[in-house]
Amino acid sequence: MASQPIPPTKAKPACDIEIAVARNLVCLRFNGHVSAAQMRAGAEEVARLLPKMRAGFSVLADLSGLDAMDLDCVPHLAKIMDLCKAQGVGLVVRVTPDPEKDIGFNILSVTHYRGRVRVITCETLAEAERALR
Repeated sequence: MASQPIPPTKAKPACDIEIAVARNLVCLRFNGHVSAAQMRAGAEEVARLLPKMRAGFSVLADLSGLDAMDLDCVPHLAKIMDLCKAQGVGLVVRVTPDPEKDIGFNILSVTHYRGRVRVITCETLAEAERALR
């Protein structure tokens, strides 16, 4: 009996962007080591998807799979924040199991949301899901 090759596992994208229109929710998941090119592509995807959202939408930013993010990702991350603010984001829920991996999200939130957007930081996805209800 010939052995069957094991299919390759699908790697998670560095910037995984999904929307749930019915929940008025944008999910941003960061995985592995994120480069500026990957973050730029993520920002372009956010720009393409945001017009489907209604004002007051929520953002779930999941950093639980993040290992590292290049410093030159900052302008693209700032663009995502500015796009969300312009579209009328009401709530940002960030999952940061390791505070050392925050890599400036808190500072960028203060700068780009300027107190107009409620930001909640959680340690787990379960906690984030409760915050989004």
